[in-house]
Amino acid sequence: VQILCGKDKGKKGEVIEILRYANKAKVKGINIIKKHEKTTKEKKGGIISKESFIHISNLKNLDKNNIKSKEIKRK
Repeated sequence: VQILCGKDKGKKGEVIEILRYANKAKVKGINIIKKHEKTTKEKKGGIISKESFIHISNLKNLDKNNIKSKEIKRK
């Protein structure tokens, strides 16, 4: 998919996860946020970078064969 607006406008990525009830998707390498986590017995704390969800209306589907883009529609 291609990002239509926001800080990552124009970048391309691969969809990892979709939240159908919220119309949001998580795209690999796009919309990176920094999350602060506390130290626990199991894992070390610190600042972790990870992908956040982006609204589907801000994405455009790319066709691999024809390299044409189509806007994503929900049925």
